[in-house]
Amino acid sequence: MKTASVKEPSVISVSETDKPSIGEGDVLVQMNACGICGSDLEKVFGQYGQPSMRLGHEPSGIILDVGSGVSEFKKGDRVFTHHHVPCYDCHLCNHGNETMCSKYYETNLSPCGLSEEYVVPAWNVSHGGILKISDSLSFEEAAMIEPLACCVRAWTKFRFHEGDSVAIFGIGPTGMMHVMLAHEKKSSKIFCFDVNDFRLNFAKKFNITNSINSMDKNRKQKILDDTEGRGVDVAIVSTSSLKALEDAIDMVRKGGYVMMFGVPSKGAQLNLDMSKIYSKEITLVTSYAASDKDTKEALDLIESSKIDVKQLITHTYSIDDSQKAFDHARSGNDAMKIIITK
Repeated sequence: MKTASVKEPSVISVSETDKPSIGEGDVLVQMNACGICGSDLEKVFGQYGQPSMRLGHEPSGIILDVGSGVSEFKKGDRVFTHHHVPCYDCHLCNHGNETMCSKYYETNLSPCGLSEEYVVPAWNVSHGGILKISDSLSFEEAAMIEPLACCVRAWTKFRFHEGDSVAIFGIGPTGMMHVMLAHEKKSSKIFCFDVNDFRLNFAKKFNITNSINSMDKNRKQKILDDTEGRGVDVAIVSTSSLKALEDAIDMVRKGGYVMMFGVPSKGAQLNLDMSKIYSKEITLVTSYAASDKDTKEALDLIESSKIDVKQLITHTYSIDDSQKAFDHARSGNDAMKIIITK
């Protein structure tokens, strides 16, 4: 079978690997669709801060076989699979920090989600790491469950009231999911920032307040003019750009929230005027990944049509063309979400 992996910086290898065998409690899945995530791009082209270099953690597909002891799932089930599942019993899990749990990092798909076939380990299977999807949901849409779940989790990290304003910095696929969630939560004003003209124009289709180029010298004034001089209630940084983080701090209102959602490169540093954060009483929060609780909510949002993720899928590639797919995703040329299929 074919499996994609990082061969060297910026280079992806698609090689023939042995078909995985399953043990007691495991489930074998045929990958039908797998999205490319910003963290995947960072692993290939940047310096990702997490140790794992596995590619593909947004897979969906069909169960090919189940190990002994598995009763909830059967061959032929259409599923989404989560790549990590926490223990839900440690100090971190009991404080709502499931994605910081040590068990979370031990529970990987094998060899990875970006493989024609992969094994879901018994722990994941027995702890909510597989979700059945309806026949009406395409595999491409199901591949959007994990990134939406990450966004869902981020929104639990700050207070947001109906009618509040939000600015989203970086309107790639997850940035646009934040736009959709802002609508679902009845935001009064939604501002989008990016340097990519295609994405700025793409965002205008989603009934936003304004789509602003991040290089616009009047960008802060435009926000102030449209928020009675206050700034936005919440600023979500859905990009690795530290300049965007600076802008978010500058444009959020006094007492507002800045959500650091995008994946920074390892060693990325920012020289901040902490007196500004202190005097404005800004709350800076971060959000890493998602738990299976978040994926369940994301699936519900998609299957109930509250969030229409298929609008974001602009390109699909075969696993053989993984390098082209990643290059395209990195450039962002006329693209939003890129999905790799079997």
